[in-house]
Amino acid sequence: MTCLECDVVRGAKTPPGGLILETPLFVAHGLVGGTPLAGWVVLAPRRHAGWWWELSDEEASALGPLAKRILLAQRRALGAVHGYAFAIGDVLHHMHLHLVPRFPETEKALWGRGAFDSKPEQHLSEDRVLGALRSLAVLLGES
Repeated sequence: MTCLECDVVRGAKTPPGGLILETPLFVAHGLVGGTPLAGWVVLAPRRHAGWWWELSDEEASALGPLAKRILLAQRRALGAVHGYAFAIGDVLHHMHLHLVPRFPETEKALWGRGAFDSKPEQHLSEDRVLGALRSLAVLLGES
């Protein structure tokens, strides 16, 4: 069985907008598949780790500051008024965080866990998704 996140890390799968942040331990990229929210980011370790307890101490120490950096970029570059960090792991068994921004105009049904239950007609255009990811990549490259 192949791992989608491992495919992303080694370049076999390109997520929308490519990698928007790379560190020696982690990569960050847009959500693979449709999204109802501009700037939805997935943060994952480069090394395959199935869950939190498989992270090295170095990876675990780096995760929080990286998540904060991305959430702040969502706020500064995109105008997010709130941000969610989800680690669910029911589908993809490669530890990752979904960093999901919420905007003033975000409909209540998409708040919190509801963002995962969006319908295809709620998904944003590719241009809007890529524009938000480019803005984040620029800001993250500067910070």
